[in-house]
Amino acid sequence: MIYRSTLLAVADMARSVAFYQAVLGLEVIQDFGANKTLTGGICLQTRESWAKLLDKAPEDFGWRGNVSELYFEEEDFDAFVRGLSGREICLVHPVREHPWGQRVVRFYDPDGHMIEVGESLETVCRRFLAGGMTPEQTARRMDVPVSEIRAWMAKEA
Repeated sequence: MIYRSTLLAVADMARSVAFYQAVLGLEVIQDFGANKTLTGGICLQTRESWAKLLDKAPEDFGWRGNVSELYFEEEDFDAFVRGLSGREICLVHPVREHPWGQRVVRFYDPDGHMIEVGESLETVCRRFLAGGMTPEQTARRMDVPVSEIRAWMAKEA
């Protein structure tokens, strides 16, 4: 068994592709018309074609969403957040910091699918170390083993 992708049913393929390209920098790597695969393994499928595959009418699904999210990590989180300003983005919440120190922002795509973009954990680690914390203090703050902190530090060397 191999996990391949996540499929999102979308109302307007062109609008959704444009959103994922402009906001998250994803590109179409396979185009089958009503189904497109983007970099990272996300598949977009028109609601109508997806419902037809399931022998359902599109209205049978309700399209309520908000029970899951796509999760991305960004090395230059501040630049990403600056890039969101001026766009018509519906935020779930503004930037917030989780208890382990990772900064994140959540917003909706044009079809109401929730997207979370956060700093990579390595970036959080580097930020804490650069702020004067020891590896042991960073591990406690991030609630990860100190061996993980040292592994991230070794990548920097």
